[in-house]
Amino acid sequence: MTKVALVTGGSRGIGKEIAIGLAKEGHDVILTYNSSVESANQAVEEIQRFGQKAIAVKADVSIKEDVDSLFSIISEEVGSIDILVNNAGITKDNLLMRMTEEDWDQVLDVNLKSVFLTTKAAIKGMMKKRYGKIINISSVVGVMGNAGQGNYSASKAGIIGFTKSMAKELSSRGIRVNAIAPGFIKTEMTDKLADNIKEMMLSEIPLGYFAEPKDVSNLVNFLASEKSDYITGQVIQIDGGMNI
Repeated sequence: MTKVALVTGGSRGIGKEIAIGLAKEGHDVILTYNSSVESANQAVEEIQRFGQKAIAVKADVSIKEDVDSLFSIISEEVGSIDILVNNAGITKDNLLMRMTEEDWDQVLDVNLKSVFLTTKAAIKGMMKKRYGKIINISSVVGVMGNAGQGNYSASKAGIIGFTKSMAKELSSRGIRVNAIAPGFIKTEMTDKLADNIKEMMLSEIPLGYFAEPKDVSNLVNFLASEKSDYITGQVIQIDGGMNI
């Protein structure tokens, strides 16, 4: 039976790979984007090649009104979702002495408040069906911290605490909630880093290479499937052993 997945920030990077991976597994996909309609339309076209329904919705998922509008569209188009992947996120890195309050607030809103808003909206339909899979994309720095990323680390650590709390709250309703904590993933954003920084990071990874977005997508597919039905409240790291 076809299930419906919502992937926030699903128009590019890791989110796009997750959205396409879910479509390959036979799921219809709704994805949100916040800026580039061209990227969103391209992602929709790629999903449709697998014969699945795809919808792109412009929404800032850190704003309640946008989330309400998103779920109104979902209700009209597909009824409700079965799988929620909270992937939307930003970075505004700086040392604490130089970090502005605005940069702190924006990162916490986009990375953490959005997870609260979309989860609260999604569980209404999931509780009625007594079924749902919620997969939150955290980060290895939410586990181990990182200098110059106090706001990002705090937001990703917050996702972990929220994941565990929701797993306890929602398990009796048949809803599983887990988090994925990626390490260094090769994307357009990380490709722009200086070679010396890449080399330094690579030296900290026992497996000796960087992950690809498909590595995250593969784990999302597993957690979204019935193969993971006895797993909830877990934080699974994809970091090549970086945080052993």
